[in-house]
Amino acid sequence: MAMVCLSDFEAYAKKYLPKIAWDFFAAGADDCSTRDENILAYKRIRFRPRMLRDVSMMDIRTKLLGTEISFPVGIAPTGFHQLAWPDGEKSTARAAKAMNTCYIASTYSTCTLEEISAAAPGGLQWFQLYIHRNRAVSQQLVQRAEALGFQALVLTADLPYTGKRRDDVRNGFRLPPHMKLKNLEGAFEGDDCSEYGLPPNSLDPSVTWNDIYWLRSLTHLPIVIKGILTKEDAELAVRHGVQGIIVSNHGGRQLDGGPATIDALVEVVEAVQGRVEVYLDGGIRKGSDVLKALALGAKCVFIGRPALWGLAYKGEEGLQDVLRILQDEFRLSMALAGCASVSEIGRHLVQFSKL
Repeated sequence: MAMVCLSDFEAYAKKYLPKIAWDFFAAGADDCSTRDENILAYKRIRFRPRMLRDVSMMDIRTKLLGTEISFPVGIAPTGFHQLAWPDGEKSTARAAKAMNTCYIASTYSTCTLEEISAAAPGGLQWFQLYIHRNRAVSQQLVQRAEALGFQALVLTADLPYTGKRRDDVRNGFRLPPHMKLKNLEGAFEGDDCSEYGLPPNSLDPSVTWNDIYWLRSLTHLPIVIKGILTKEDAELAVRHGVQGIIVSNHGGRQLDGGPATIDALVEVVEAVQGRVEVYLDGGIRKGSDVLKALALGAKCVFIGRPALWGLAYKGEEGLQDVLRILQDEFRLSMALAGCASVSEIGRHLVQFSKL
């Protein structure tokens, strides 16, 4: 089977992954409206391509907080990569390094931070943090990540509680017994672990903006906040000293009925006015989607589910294939729209269709 576009990897993963794993990765909250809207919203954006612009030499590189990456697509934090491929997050880290891009490792990894770091020495890695009620657990994770050379801390802000994902409830989703949340092993000894491999209510729903000051007191790492969808929260994020914002609705897995991330991006970018870098995840399925997000002000996008489909297809090699396809499609879309470098991409390149 020729793997030509990301939906080919999706079809493969759906066919060959165990149903319970596929359902977990695919799930959205409630009716999945927001999950689906993340993808549909791109179809309402049209290009205004420019012609005769000399696109013989293309430069698709960009920088994340000062570090150069080969193109503006990174790997978003998602949990439980061993559900997709035996080597789990180690394969993800290797693929990201091979493609010279950024991998955000999840708190809920099935490999330890040490294993992830050792799998891709010198690779650009950020660490995604959930704050637990037991703050000592979170503090130790942050300090481990910094000591291992992770280059930023990504605080997920949209999960005080887990959204209602119907298929996971129906399937009674639990991690298989041989898989563990490796970064949290021993943190919750003696507690009965629920469907996501942790004791019920282990996440701290009392987290506020003030906790960013607490995080800043623990680490020298730049803090990126993930899960922002409004101008009000974008303004608060800047005011509390974060250095990046990931516009995200958690892949439509949390509050159903919120905006598509590409629609929320416009509001966030306008509020931030260039004071911090703004990124986006959710709904990226083609290189032209990446171009639309950059035209609307994102510095970089991150892929979640498509990375897991790549792993399910052929581990590190499959994920490299997914990234390479996005890279080639992005380069081609840029050229056809008349941009020879990322610096030429701007709001003038797109319009919202009247439909």
